[in-house]
Amino acid sequence: MALFLRAHERRKDGKVHTYWSLVENRRCADGRVVQRHVLYLGALTAAQELSWVKTASQFDAPPELGPALPGLATERELQSREAAAIGVYLKQFRIERPRQWGACWVALTIWHLLKLSEFWRSRLPPSREGTRWLNVLITLVIYRLIDPGSEWRLHRQ
Repeated sequence: MALFLRAHERRKDGKVHTYWSLVENRRCADGRVVQRHVLYLGALTAAQELSWVKTASQFDAPPELGPALPGLATERELQSREAAAIGVYLKQFRIERPRQWGACWVALTIWHLLKLSEFWRSRLPPSREGTRWLNVLITLVIYRLIDPGSEWRLHRQ
């Protein structure tokens, strides 16, 4: 797993605005490397960008070097550093519209244990437009297992 920052540029009113996201590289079982959007960060100052680069690099540290992230900083330490950390006030923290992922993980694990991808890969080649029909099939099957409904309902949600 490798984390890195990705810049997104947007032109508005003749001005270029840069927004940042935290992205993860992962190697799949079939050898492909896929990128997953982890966190949208928005516009960052140079100091904030440097802080996020340092944070992302902590996840690439070898495990024999000990814990990847240092302990949380005190408020005084946060004020003394320009942007070395971001303070999180747990009393103000809330979760909105949570989604469960356990069922997806179990269903995908069963799919791989049954080696269904190997069975369907030769029968569902990608289209000329680049549609990966195997991924569409996996999504439809797992959706029907978790919450049976129509394909249209899946598309809407």
